Amino acid sequence: MLLAIVILKSLIELSLMFVVGRFILGLLAGAKRQTNVFWQLLDVASKPSLWLTRHVSPKLILDQHIPLATVSWLIIAWVLVVMAKIDLCLQIGAAACQ
Repeated sequence: MLLAIVILKSLIELSLMFVVGRFILGLLAGAKRQTNVFWQLLDVASKPSLWLTRHVSPKLILDQHIPLATVSWLIIAWVLVVMAKIDLCLQIGAAACQ
């Protein structure tokens, strides 16, 4: 169970880094971000979480707000997974969680 929680936490952290990195690189690259190889790479890597957010959220949410919504639910999911990991580590003992 601990392994599943650690893997889920790592996937959430990776998705969060991809979306935030895409945003920051998009700001730095400006209008030419579509031709930037690294922005394209981050765009492809962040597509699954952005796609999930678009399909779960109502159509009232604009497409330009989807990255913010994605970051929001990823942070909430990360906090919940960390709380689950802490709870599990308290149950099985701190020595088993290292």
